[in-house]
Amino acid sequence: MLSRNLKTLVNKNILYFTTSTSKSNKVYKNAKEAVQDIPNGSKLLVGGFGLCGIPENLISAVRDSGVKDLTVVSNNAGVDDFGLGILLKSKQIKRMISSYVGENATFESQYLKGELEVELTPQGNLAERLRAGGAGIPAFYTSTGVGTVLVEEGGFPIKYANDGSGKVEIKSEPRPTKVYNGRKYCLEESITGDYALIKAWKADTRGNLVFRNTARNFNPPMATAAKIAIAEVEEIVEAGEIKPDEVHLPGIYIQRIVKGPSFEKRIERLTVQQEKDASSQTPAKPKNEAALKRERIVRRAALEFQDGMYCNLGIGMPTLASNYIPKGIRIELQSENGLLGMGPFPKLGEHDADLINAGKETVTTIPGSSIFSSADSFAMIRGGHVDLTILGGMQVSGNGDLANWVIPGSMVKGPGGAMDLTSSGSRVVVTMEHTSKDGKPKILEKCTLPLTGKSCVNRIITELAVFDIVNGKLELIEIADGQTVEDIKSKTGAPFTVSKNLKPLQQVEI
Repeated sequence: MLSRNLKTLVNKNILYFTTSTSKSNKVYKNAKEAVQDIPNGSKLLVGGFGLCGIPENLISAVRDSGVKDLTVVSNNAGVDDFGLGILLKSKQIKRMISSYVGENATFESQYLKGELEVELTPQGNLAERLRAGGAGIPAFYTSTGVGTVLVEEGGFPIKYANDGSGKVEIKSEPRPTKVYNGRKYCLEESITGDYALIKAWKADTRGNLVFRNTARNFNPPMATAAKIAIAEVEEIVEAGEIKPDEVHLPGIYIQRIVKGPSFEKRIERLTVQQEKDASSQTPAKPKNEAALKRERIVRRAALEFQDGMYCNLGIGMPTLASNYIPKGIRIELQSENGLLGMGPFPKLGEHDADLINAGKETVTTIPGSSIFSSADSFAMIRGGHVDLTILGGMQVSGNGDLANWVIPGSMVKGPGGAMDLTSSGSRVVVTMEHTSKDGKPKILEKCTLPLTGKSCVNRIITELAVFDIVNGKLELIEIADGQTVEDIKSKTGAPFTVSKNLKPLQQVEI
């Protein structure tokens, strides 16, 4: 016979009934108690994006417990001495399932030395695999990763031999494919886990959660996909103190809550507005050649913006283009960690560790901004709601293939959200220097590095030229002052035609 428990909150006419057999008291004394039953070999789903919104106290408690042989699913793995990086250093993780290695030297080193298994997955696929897992959907088809060794083709290294030989012991499996409406899709399996470790701002005693700013990111889908979700929060209130329509994640997904004793909230890239000293008579330092090249590329890229566009800008030069938005043009910047309507860098002292962009830089919001989870963010991207994507590139082929995420055996940064962005159907513009540091062309007949996307690039902007890719062929449409068509041919590794309306390299007015 089902039991029914009735509780009346003091001085409040709020009633709830439960037929659950799970522990009714979800609040635990501390992080140590909350994680003490995690056994060796568990699969942990860990929230956060970079260092923003990570469950830092729960991670430390897992390290102190000594549990080992863990499989950890997380967008990335913190830094060497903070976040999941401390579990890598203590060799408690056997396999990472992530989209981005980033600047974590321990992560990259252990992988290349064969000490760590790493299953890289596009960031949007990771978010959707988790969301699907929490919704009871075993697999789904997506265009992200079609034609790439990381997803469709398989064969990308998951584990190298630990003898320094570079031999690959475990490779990724190819994905089944299917064609819908003339377009190819790959089958991706969903992800579920034994435990989720997540971070929220506030919880009530029933487990309802509220997140703060972009610290929401991967935390909701991690929680929904786990058998036992443990939430680390800054404040716990009584049931009823959070209004029902203000709950970001319902308590049905949360089994344990712990209030963190303190939070370092380390900022990975503190980025603030540069204060201008009007009284200073010191002239600005002249820009070096590299800086002038970047500025030329960025000022051309800014001309891609059209009024009313929703735009996603990649890390580096693409992000700088937002500093040169033409007068009379208003765009909305979408950041894949869960922010639409990204504002400028904050002033020093006004920065917020819970408000960052996809490059882990501190940012601000603007009137009309909205914040959401990583799963919702990539639904916008995958659904074709973003009008323009500007990305950096290592190589682009003459037919529009893009490679920008890995140099096998030496540099592993991970695909991040680039594969999802390039397969979404939005317009893709690549900004990059025309040649590598040793003078080799970066525009090639065929990419030699693993692909990010096939036939996905619409336009290439370099410091020397602008190319359009029309029907799978390169067309030169703009050329920098002082360059001839023959100069461009000598620095380009793919054949191209010259537009009848060839123009000088355009620049946004400053």
